[in-house]
Amino acid sequence: MRIDAIVYEIGSTTTVVSAFDGLETDDPKFLGQGFSKTTVLEGDVNIGIQLALAELKKSLGTETLEVAASFACSSAAGGLKMSVHGLVLDMTVRAAKEAALGAGANLHFVTSGFLSDYDLKKIQKLNLNIIMIAGGVDFGESATALYNASQIANLKLNLPVIYSGNIVNHDAVKAIFEDWGQADYLFLTENVYPKIDVLQVDEVRKVIQKVFEKHITKAPGMRKLRDSINSTVIPTPGAVMEAAILLQKDLGDLVCVDVGGATTDVHSVSEDSPEISKILVNPEPFAKRTVEGDLGLYINKDNVIELIGKTKLLKDLKITESELEEIVAHYQPIPDQNQIPLTERLAKEALAVSLERHAGKYQSLYGTMGKSLVAEGKDLTNVKYFIATGGALTRLPHRQEIIREVLSRKNAISLLPKTEVIVAIDNDYIMAALGVLSKKHPIAALKLLKKSLGIR
Repeated sequence: MRIDAIVYEIGSTTTVVSAFDGLETDDPKFLGQGFSKTTVLEGDVNIGIQLALAELKKSLGTETLEVAASFACSSAAGGLKMSVHGLVLDMTVRAAKEAALGAGANLHFVTSGFLSDYDLKKIQKLNLNIIMIAGGVDFGESATALYNASQIANLKLNLPVIYSGNIVNHDAVKAIFEDWGQADYLFLTENVYPKIDVLQVDEVRKVIQKVFEKHITKAPGMRKLRDSINSTVIPTPGAVMEAAILLQKDLGDLVCVDVGGATTDVHSVSEDSPEISKILVNPEPFAKRTVEGDLGLYINKDNVIELIGKTKLLKDLKITESELEEIVAHYQPIPDQNQIPLTERLAKEALAVSLERHAGKYQSLYGTMGKSLVAEGKDLTNVKYFIATGGALTRLPHRQEIIREVLSRKNAISLLPKTEVIVAIDNDYIMAALGVLSKKHPIAALKLLKKSLGIR
C-alpha cells in the first residue's frame, strides 16, 4: 500500500503512528493509527514504534506500507531538555523562557546574572540537549551575556548553544566559541528582548526547533529513528503549538490543553482583551505555552492524587482506600475499564490546575494614590475556542463533561476562558501529527485538523 505520509509521535508514555494520504489534493485523508507504550525503559524507542506500526498496518489491512514522506515528533526521555541563562529575571530571562517553552522545550535550569561555579557544575550534570544564552536589550548591557558565553564555551560540552541576547555581542560570542573549539555548536539569532517590554520570540522558536532536528533528542534509539526519517522532526509540544497557531489564523483566539502521562501542557494563541491590555503589568507572548511537570496521569499520578487529597478522592470515586491502592498498584499507561474512573478524576484535576496556572490574574497594587487594579500574566478571557488534545481529553468516556465542568468553575481573580467558549475535541488524536505536517502541508493540515475537531 502506498501513502503520502506517516508521522511517528513518541510520547512519554505512549507511541502513536498516524498515516495520511491525498495531502496535495482538495480532499486530504487521515487513514488511521497504531498505538503502543513508549519503550524508553526497554532501551530503544523503536520497539514501541514497530509495535504501533504493526497495529497501523493491521487496521489498514495491509502487510506493507510504501511511504513518500516520514515525519516525527518526540517528548520521550524528557523531550527537548534546555537551560536558559539571561540577565534580568522578569525581562530577558522571561523572554528566553517563553521562546524555549513555545518551541516545545522542557526547562531544566534557569538563571539570571553571571553564572557561578555551582551553576556551571550543574549545567555539566544535566545532560541537556540545548543551552540558550540571552541578556541585555540591543545596544544595552553586554558584559553578562559575554561572560556567560565564555564560561559555557569553556566547558566544551559539544552541545548546541543558542545566543539570543544583545546583538552587539554577536562577533565577540562567535570569536569566543571559535577560541574554545565550539564554533560548530553555536547558533546566533535575534534578541528575544530587543527593547524594554518587547518580546521577540518567534524567530528564536524556529531556531530552537531547527537545532533540535539537527541534534536529535537523546532518548535510546532516537538517532536510529532520525536517520530513517526523510522529513521534519520537532518536539511534540512544539508540534502542538504549530497546529494551534495554524488553527488560530483560521478560527480566532484559542486555548489548547494536552493532559498527558508525564505533564500537562497548555497552549494559548490569543490577543489580550482591550480592557486587560490597559492594566497589564508586563507584555505576554501572542503564542504562549506552559508545561506543568507535576501534572501527569501516569508518571506523575501520585502528585495529582496528593493534590486532590486522598479523602476527597475516595469520596469522589465512592471507593475504599484498599480499592484505590489496588487500582494504583496495577495502573497502566493506557487505562483499563477498572482504572478509567480514577484516570478521569485525575484528568479533571490536571486540567483545572494547569489552566489556573497558565491564566493571568488580577492584582491589587498600593501606592501614593491608593489601591489600583492591575493584571499580570496571560489573558484568556477573550478566547473563542477551547481545544482538547492528547490521550486523556480525546479518549476518556466523559471527556466532554470533564471539560465543561472545569470551564464552568468561577474564579473572580483569574483571567480564565469564559463559560460560553466553544469546546472542540481532537477526536482523531492527530493535532501533534498535523503540527509536524503543517511545516510542508499547511492547507491539508488545517483541513484535517478542523475535521478532527468537528469544525466546518
